[in-house]
Amino acid sequence: MSFDTIRKFEEKIAKYFNSPYGIAVDCCTHALELCIRDQNITKLIVPKRTYISVPFLANKLKIELEWKDESWQDFYYLGGTNIIDAAVLWRENSYIPGTFMCLSFQYRKHLSIGKGGMILTDDPAAAERLKKMSYDGRLDDIPWREQNIKTFGYHYYMTPETAQIGLTKFEDVVMIKPRKWSIEDWPDLTEMEVFKND
Repeated sequence: MSFDTIRKFEEKIAKYFNSPYGIAVDCCTHALELCIRDQNITKLIVPKRTYISVPFLANKLKIELEWKDESWQDFYYLGGTNIIDAAVLWRENSYIPGTFMCLSFQYRKHLSIGKGGMILTDDPAAAERLKKMSYDGRLDDIPWREQNIKTFGYHYYMTPETAQIGLTKFEDVVMIKPRKWSIEDWPDLTEMEVFKND
């Protein structure tokens, strides 16, 4: 198994969602983080009802956190950006042009491969930057010692073994109707003690 397996998985998912590029990463939260870092976002605006790791990014990245009341379904935008948390979205041809759509393949998601995520984009330069950022600042097809690395990286890449699980499961998964998530699937995070002093 090699990094060709990851590229095949990226191409398979990107084609399904009708996105020109897919960047496989180790989880959706890290996909969002890489997009926030790449765009130098200074304020994270998120719904009160979402997965807890998303607002935690504000603390990790030392940026301002702002909550919004939003009743969303399938996906939502990080406020004021073109970055989309699409962790629970599974719909063919659903990529929105001009965005960075972040997917999840965590164990409860429609395509469940244990852990993993992907960034969908139509921006070729950003796709190359994000790929490098996800993989320690390096290109995956050249030994790192032979590269003059110019990009900070974050060790967030998907392994070939994980990508292979996704390729193996894909054909069966597309035949199954995905679960419809509702806003009630998430608690109001502003009521949690961890966010009371923010």
